[in-house]
Amino acid sequence: MTTAVVHLVRLLRWGRTLARHGALRGIERDVLVPSRVRQIARIARFGARVPDQPRYAEAFESLGPAAIKLGQALATRPDLVGVEAAADLARLQDNLPPVPFAQIRAAIEAGLGKPIDEMFQSIDPIAVGAASIAQVHRAVSTDGRHVAIKVLRPGVEDVMASAIETYEWAAAHAEAIGGELQRLRPRQVIATFKQWTMRELDLRREAASASELAEGMKAEPGFFVPQIDWSRTSRRVMTLDWIDGIRISDREALLAAGHDLKQLASTLVRGFLRQAIIDGFFHADLHQGNLFVLPDGRIATIDFGIMGRVNRQARLWLAEILHGLITGNYRRVAEIHFDAQYVPGHHNVDEFTTALRAVGEPIRGLPLKDISIGHMLDGLFAITRDFDMPTQPHLLLLQKTMVMVEGVAQSLDPDINMWDTSGPFVKEWLRTELGPEVRLADAIREGVGSLLRLPDLLRRIDRAYPAPGAAPPAPPLPEIRIIGMGDGTWWRYGATVLAGVAAGATAMQWWG
Repeated sequence: MTTAVVHLVRLLRWGRTLARHGALRGIERDVLVPSRVRQIARIARFGARVPDQPRYAEAFESLGPAAIKLGQALATRPDLVGVEAAADLARLQDNLPPVPFAQIRAAIEAGLGKPIDEMFQSIDPIAVGAASIAQVHRAVSTDGRHVAIKVLRPGVEDVMASAIETYEWAAAHAEAIGGELQRLRPRQVIATFKQWTMRELDLRREAASASELAEGMKAEPGFFVPQIDWSRTSRRVMTLDWIDGIRISDREALLAAGHDLKQLASTLVRGFLRQAIIDGFFHADLHQGNLFVLPDGRIATIDFGIMGRVNRQARLWLAEILHGLITGNYRRVAEIHFDAQYVPGHHNVDEFTTALRAVGEPIRGLPLKDISIGHMLDGLFAITRDFDMPTQPHLLLLQKTMVMVEGVAQSLDPDINMWDTSGPFVKEWLRTELGPEVRLADAIREGVGSLLRLPDLLRRIDRAYPAPGAAPPAPPLPEIRIIGMGDGTWWRYGATVLAGVAAGATAMQWWG
């Protein structure tokens, strides 16, 4: 087990790097951060040439693979790191120099348990992409198919495990400080990040995600998911069909190939909405680098390491929230937040309705093409603190992906608007899901289910049950011994303060 001293050394080294890039400036200025933490943040940058504009993405890139992944996760949390920092972290380029092919060849053979010649006719030794966790090579299988091989970097599991252990330790100390840090639940943030990372470190799970997504997207003929070659896939190696297409970011090439950019934008939005609203299982990393346009006009996606799930009740609430904001029914949106327990019950629903109106009304008078879901979400994040709203990581991931999709769609068609495109889709789905036939079927199913559960409920009647909510169960949190200050020794006091600073730096809780 890693000792507190090792955690502190790591955190101090990372904190110094963040400070040199100006990434701790917001901590120094935020009055909600404990004063001693702000003082240590100032000490961390002592003697460093701090840039005028914080360079969050560069800071995380310089910290290595685990920090890159953490930065990408924090980019989904503008409520936690601030809008400016989240936008900058979204620029994180998850690319590193590739591992020499000799090591990759050995990793493929070890991962699949066979000599390469028995599985592939040829493999291009030059990687087409090299990220912090894995790299990709183009190949031809023995049956003549053009495929992509994704291979984990040798030793990456140990690197990620040691960093995550320190993140967990830092988050526990940050949450122990209480106040705003406790509300933001940094331990759950890191626990969710750990779940993502563990998924990415097992390529069989990524392959399964691609397969599940492909099944769900059969209803959207304009959206394509490559097929997995399960006979050439293992925990450390994944093989899938090669995508021959144009990057969706290359407007000139798309136009030269005769593609309809407006149609592509609409296809992308509808594909995402089907994943998120109808299926509840969505690709959560739909940036331009993961999207290609095939010769027949279909949009193909790759990289299924980060996927999101939202259960049916949460999807209903989300759809009603979107529809309520579109139509100006702020009271209904507020009631949904209280029903879903996103807002603690001690707050007033009328006051929350007014706060929502303050977010919605400024955009209701704008032309459709000028209304941004991103700006609307920024406004919603601004009121979460006032109403003590605990963070909902599963919904924040969905919201982040919505903003990402909106940005890609607008790069294809500047006049498209997520409201305009999603409004009829969401309205029709709500009509289908909330119509009288569905309500009757739900009531019958729930009634029968209650009767079947009655014996068990009677046996457990004396226990307290939380009200049902839309949020999935929180990931399990590791047991971490918090450094105390009770004996008054300087090193325990200093360690606690330094842990708070480093945890704040790791969680990036700033708005400056």
